[in-house]
Amino acid sequence: MDDPADAPVDDQGGRSPGAGRLARVPTSPRFLQLADVAEVLNISAAQVYALVRSGDLPAIKIGGRGQWRVETSELEGYIARMYEQTRDFVSTHPLGRTDDEDGAADGDGEPADDVMAPEDPVKDSRDS
Repeated sequence: MDDPADAPVDDQGGRSPGAGRLARVPTSPRFLQLADVAEVLNISAAQVYALVRSGDLPAIKIGGRGQWRVETSELEGYIARMYEQTRDFVSTHPLGRTDDEDGAADGDGEPADDVMAPEDPVKDSRDS
């Protein structure tokens, strides 16, 4: 029905309401199952459930069996918040920066907690 002349005609000879227009069809669902959210975020469904239960990712429980659903707008909001938190973290923890001359990044005079000191050998479980 590319030609408007092919549109359906009503009793009075005019085009019917909505003729030549496509029905509004959503391109994506409004709500996602936890498994779908897990796929989007590339994490496990258990991790998504933990995000929901902690309140970090808003969701609703529906139906008699209490199925969790996450609204796509809430998921997009969560992703935006995570980008913002990551930007804040990166800006306050630039790569290669030290806080003092001994190389301590956490300011306590010791090597940073998340960095292994070179004199600490890695033990192999077979050495025991």
